[in-house]
Amino acid sequence: MATYVALLRAVNVGGTGKLPMAALVKMCEGCGFEGVRTYIASGNAVFGSRLKEKKVKALLEERIAAHAGKPVGVLVRTADEMAAVVAANPFPTAPPRSTVAIFLDETPAPDALEEVRGRRSERLAIGVREIYVAYGDRMADSKLVIPAARAGTARNINTITRLAAMAALI
Repeated sequence: MATYVALLRAVNVGGTGKLPMAALVKMCEGCGFEGVRTYIASGNAVFGSRLKEKKVKALLEERIAAHAGKPVGVLVRTADEMAAVVAANPFPTAPPRSTVAIFLDETPAPDALEEVRGRRSERLAIGVREIYVAYGDRMADSKLVIPAARAGTARNINTITRLAAMAALI
């Protein structure tokens, strides 16, 4: 059985049309996933499944769309891949709360960072299926636009580290 981390994209976890984490757990369990746990109310789930990654993604997207009434993107990584994202962080001395990995379905093109707009002091790097961004102290003020990350979802290094640790326990 593989251990997966599912990262929901652009889901409203509070307010109107919200997706409570308890509902996400039930959806995951309804897909047959085992040992389902969530982490913070921002659309993160960790679980075990005998299914392949693409099938896990498709099942979750279908269930969540039925619940939300609209498509919601889901990015999926194995436990090993999550640990590798943490280990490959190209900005290990940057504050982990303001350094993110933007998770993507595919490997970004080698020239993906050439299209970035609004860049000031942010540092960027391409990962395997991620784009890393170190925002520094001014993350809330950033005007950064990364066209290659349009269909991705970002998590800070603190969250990624915690999800990797949770996945290692399943």
